[in-house]
Amino acid sequence: MGVKQSRASSDDKDPKRFLVGKRQKFSSWDDTLLLGKDPRSLLKRGMRHVSFSLVTKGMTDIPDFLWGLLEVQKLNLSHNQLRVLPPEVGRLTRIVVLNLCGNCLKSLPKEVSLLQSLKVLFLNMNCLAEVPAELSLCRNLEVLSMSHNCLSQLPASFADLARLRKLNLSNNYFAHIPLCVFSLKELDFLHVGSNRLENIAESIQCLASLQIFIAESNNIHSFPRSLCLVTSLELLNLNNNDIQTLPDELYLLCRLGRIAWNPMDKGLHISHNPLSKPLPELVEGGLEMLYSYLKDKKHN
Repeated sequence: MGVKQSRASSDDKDPKRFLVGKRQKFSSWDDTLLLGKDPRSLLKRGMRHVSFSLVTKGMTDIPDFLWGLLEVQKLNLSHNQLRVLPPEVGRLTRIVVLNLCGNCLKSLPKEVSLLQSLKVLFLNMNCLAEVPAELSLCRNLEVLSMSHNCLSQLPASFADLARLRKLNLSNNYFAHIPLCVFSLKELDFLHVGSNRLENIAESIQCLASLQIFIAESNNIHSFPRSLCLVTSLELLNLNNNDIQTLPDELYLLCRLGRIAWNPMDKGLHISHNPLSKPLPELVEGGLEMLYSYLKDKKHN
């Protein structure tokens, strides 16, 4: 008995045995730090990028060791409880993809302007009431998603994001589409659904490369004729608004292809609007019938 007790007591003092015995309670990140390993051992080296992930760790602060991992190109800190993004983020100048979704961020540091390699930035589901003008200095940015925040405006300098192709501003507090957006000539995806829009500015016609435009669940009263000049559109979603009439020039949007009912389908989404007669019946009949009616109406 004495021998067994002595052995058990000795084993309990072995830190490695403790960690192995409790391994199921630790993440790979926790294990690395508890065993004194180099955090670089968690870097994943893919075909194109060096990535690092701290997803769903319950973090309220970002560990300092991260700012020394200068080789990181894809950084995922999503679904934590971060309230502040420290200015040290500016040290990670090789970052191409930065995911900060699902945190509690109220602002971004001006040092984001130092991320000159940044192409993709996810800020969905935070508490942002504004974004710094310095973000517009990330001239290589191609994808920017800021849905489910508290935004009502964007800095005018965002017009300088000349390479931006995809912009998601849905589920915010925008009363109108920010003017700077109409300067983004390469934009092919724009989502402004679930805001407080009452109209779509005539300047929408400036977005000649736009293929997907989603403005569902707002309070838009009219369908602007200028939108019919964006002939590159393949998906146009204006569901759940207050639209009563459709412009005669709608048939110019020849790439829409059909009336769409599934949110993921390309085509014209125009359901749940108080369309005046006979438009509801024509919509039910399909896009070809609707276009034929509008053409005849225009020429008569």
